[in-house]
Amino acid sequence: MFTAMVAWQALGEQRIPVESYRVDQATFQSEVDAFVEARQIGEEGGVPVVEPMPGEDAYLQAMMFQFRPVLQLQRGETYRLLVSSTDVQHGLSLLKLGTSYNFQVLPGYLYVIRLTPEETGEFSLVCNEFCGLGHHVMTGRIVVVD
Repeated sequence: MFTAMVAWQALGEQRIPVESYRVDQATFQSEVDAFVEARQIGEEGGVPVVEPMPGEDAYLQAMMFQFRPVLQLQRGETYRLLVSSTDVQHGLSLLKLGTSYNFQVLPGYLYVIRLTPEETGEFSLVCNEFCGLGHHVMTGRIVVVD
C-alpha cells in the first residue's frame, strides 16, 4: 500500500500542492482585498472577477459558501495560485485545467499551486468538504482566455 501511495504521487492524475505555509487569516484577507482592488475587471452575482498579469500571484479565498474571486487567466501563462480559507475547513477540487487538484483548504495555511492553463474555457471549482448548511452551493470559477 505504501508503494502504491508513493507511485500515485508521481503517476496519478490528481496532485496536491507542493508548497504550504502558515498564514494569519487577517493578513490573507487583506492581501485578497488588495488583489481584488488592483485587478478587478468586473463582477458576477456580487463576486468580483479579476485578471492577474501573467506570472503574477493570483489569490483565491475559500469562505462559506463561495470561492472568491472569479479568476480570468491567460492560456499558456503560468501563475502561482495562493489559496486559503478565512473561516472553516473547505475542500478544493479543480479539474480539467491541465492537472487536476483535490485537497483540503485549512484556515491558517496558505497553499501555493503553480498553474499553467493549456486550454480556454470555464472551469469549475468545487468544495468537497462539508463546510455547513450552504455547502451544496459552494462553487467558484476560473475562466481561461486567449
